Amino acid sequence: MRKTSFLALLVAVFLIAASPSEARDTRHMLSIQRALATADARAKLESDVQFVFGRAAGGEALRHLGTFTANRKTNAFNKSDTEACNWVFLSALIALQERARREGGNAVVNIRSYYKKNEVASETQFECGAGTMVAGVTLKGDVVSLE
Repeated sequence: MRKTSFLALLVAVFLIAASPSEARDTRHMLSIQRALATADARAKLESDVQFVFGRAAGGEALRHLGTFTANRKTNAFNKSDTEACNWVFLSALIALQERARREGGNAVVNIRSYYKKNEVASETQFECGAGTMVAGVTLKGDVVSLE
């Protein structure tokens, strides 16, 4: 009887510890400029596609080629939230850059955060969700062809 009670207690502890309600999802608003100033961003983002964040004017669009979303996640284990968020932000921008090229555009304008469908338009910050093991960024933007 004692062995059964101990086993039941042990199972209950593991179930509580594994509960998804305990998962961390810390939301951060981080600097776009700082993320773009990293060595990785300078090496991976090319100048053939322009990025315009928030509602800032990016020039006169000759053609609007569509609105697209880039939802990216990264391994956040053993990284600071800022480090993981900057990396996954860059990953989302690379996805938008590649999409612009595929669509025949040369810019992505009106870029806004769309993490968990919470739309935030900012010219200076992006939203990132950081957990214990994963960080995520979702960006939404309009692919256009500028003059």
